Amino acid sequence: MILPALPIDLAGWLTYIEAQHPKSVAMGLDRVNEVKQRLKLNPDFPIITVAGTNGKGSTCAMLERIYHEADYRVACYSSPHLLHYNERVRIGCQEASDEDLCRAFLAVEAARDEILLTYFEFGTLATMWHFMQSGVDVAILEVGLGGRLDAVNVFDPACTIVTGIDLDHMDFLGNSREAIGYEKAGIFRQGIPAICGDINPPDTLVHHATSIGADLMLVGRNFEFRLTGNGWAYRQGQTEIDHLPLPALVGDFQLFNAACVVTAIEAMQEALPVTPAAIATGLRTATLAGRFQLHSNRPQVILDVAHNPHAASALAENLRRLSCHGRTLAVFAMLADKDIAGVVAAVSMEVDSWYAAGIGNTRGASALQLVNLIHQQASGSVIQSFPDVTSAYLQACMDASENDRIVVFGSFFTVADVMRVLTQDTLDD
Repeated sequence: MILPALPIDLAGWLTYIEAQHPKSVAMGLDRVNEVKQRLKLNPDFPIITVAGTNGKGSTCAMLERIYHEADYRVACYSSPHLLHYNERVRIGCQEASDEDLCRAFLAVEAARDEILLTYFEFGTLATMWHFMQSGVDVAILEVGLGGRLDAVNVFDPACTIVTGIDLDHMDFLGNSREAIGYEKAGIFRQGIPAICGDINPPDTLVHHATSIGADLMLVGRNFEFRLTGNGWAYRQGQTEIDHLPLPALVGDFQLFNAACVVTAIEAMQEALPVTPAAIATGLRTATLAGRFQLHSNRPQVILDVAHNPHAASALAENLRRLSCHGRTLAVFAMLADKDIAGVVAAVSMEVDSWYAAGIGNTRGASALQLVNLIHQQASGSVIQSFPDVTSAYLQACMDASENDRIVVFGSFFTVADVMRVLTQDTLDD
């Protein structure tokens, strides 16, 4: 029997690993654990695991930047990516090279043998193999889906964070905040910090943390923050840090994320000492593509991956606060399995014209579906439909005056399509 040749480049590997499992999501840790053991992936560096419906990417970005500013060799694993898979795997705030990723995928392939792994599971194991080969000081791992049964959860953390909790991925996690809260609390461990940045955490999360003996710390109860002039102050028990800068990431909710970050930093001080100056610099310089990202002015172009009602409400609040003397044109596309009506309702008061588009993905909602739901949630709106995001964005650019703004949102796919156009425009200049 002649075995098929293994891929020789990153594009080939990504195609290969995507085809290894019949499902894109297969909940459970047994298969991942088995391959983990075969690879002897038992890291000796501390891990901070971050879960949450919204805010986990921002939280990881702030943690990553703060530890980088404190001169640690910090690793970060996040998902999904926007333009390149390499965005998911970073050391020292630099993306992994194609060669590094190919070596890691090959290591997992050699170890898994007959075990089928999903795309995310394969990538998670490869990432940890790469981190261990690279000798990092600390790793920040962003949960992909839920927490309890997510591939990231096979690695025992030294600290855990759950950010805001809301309804999303209900086919896998349950149809209530209580059910989803329980799944996210699955990253907690006995005796280690379990930080929660949701001001109204589900009872299931609190009960699970208590029942396993996790060191639960809740925002507004065990730690808190307050605005102070142009900055903010943090307090937990006898610990106070004043004169902190507002996060570079936009939105009031980012202070909840930042407070969780500082709580984690403080909890890890014995193992990883960090100065207030490094915290301040990290907060001031942390960035994250596609999170209320202002790309240009006259007209303003804003990119936001908001894809559930909670995130859309935050987007609407940010739009209200950002000065605009003209109209708001929304380039909008979503996946069909998301709460499209809830997202439209959350942001409709801030939108003057909709440019509804289909997504080039099997899960994508059609432009017609979006148009019908926009009519239901925002009757009387000006709506145009387009077969794809690129054509919707280009039409919005033609229609916008210099005082208008174009907001691109609804999905990582939506933002990525427009980012490709913007990248090409930059190359052509």
